[in-house]
Amino acid sequence: MRVLLVEDERDAALMLAKGLREHSFAVDIAEDGPSALEKIHENTYDLVLLDLMLPGMDGLDVCRQIRREGAVLPVLMLTARDAVSARISGLDSGADDYLCKPFDFQELLARIRALLRRGPALEDPIIRVDGLNIDTRDHTARRGDRVIELTAKEYALLEYLARRRGEVVGRAEISEHVWDETYDPFSNLIEVYVQRLRRKIDQPGELPLIRTRRGEGYILGGEDDVS
Repeated sequence: MRVLLVEDERDAALMLAKGLREHSFAVDIAEDGPSALEKIHENTYDLVLLDLMLPGMDGLDVCRQIRREGAVLPVLMLTARDAVSARISGLDSGADDYLCKPFDFQELLARIRALLRRGPALEDPIIRVDGLNIDTRDHTARRGDRVIELTAKEYALLEYLARRRGEVVGRAEISEHVWDETYDPFSNLIEVYVQRLRRKIDQPGELPLIRTRRGEGYILGGEDDVS
């Protein structure tokens, strides 16, 4: 999943981004409100982590502008202000959740997972595809009784394909949701990771779950799942 982190304290932003990337998220960073809005216009994000105290344009104004423009992506506001009135202002501006600093990183991850589950594709934290089970809470995957060992990026790619199970997913969509803005569209990185997943998920004698539709993209799911 691709996250936009809006935080003007660079060291804090880099540390938080590092932690999120270690948990399979692709992360872009914006240091002020206008930059955040520009990135939202240019890219597709699954969630925004929005600091309240930003230079020039604060988080409340950024959130209001996001909602005025009709964006429905989840917004989790981060702030050192813990007064009830501040939390109310954040939620009234259009934020979906509010977390006070300092916070426990595991709580942040739990709140992110909760926000992502609100979408229809993730009502159940376990995604099931033809005997393949992806647990979005602890980022693990099993096929039958077999545990599939995945790197953070392999898991991120698998989860995104699983959310779109049975659909043809193109390279552009994958790069938007699984990689950040440093992704080189002329590289073969996506193909490399798809091949890695195939070797781990599709063992000899098993129904191939990751298939290629030439010129279009990739499909996760058996033939009966293709829409």
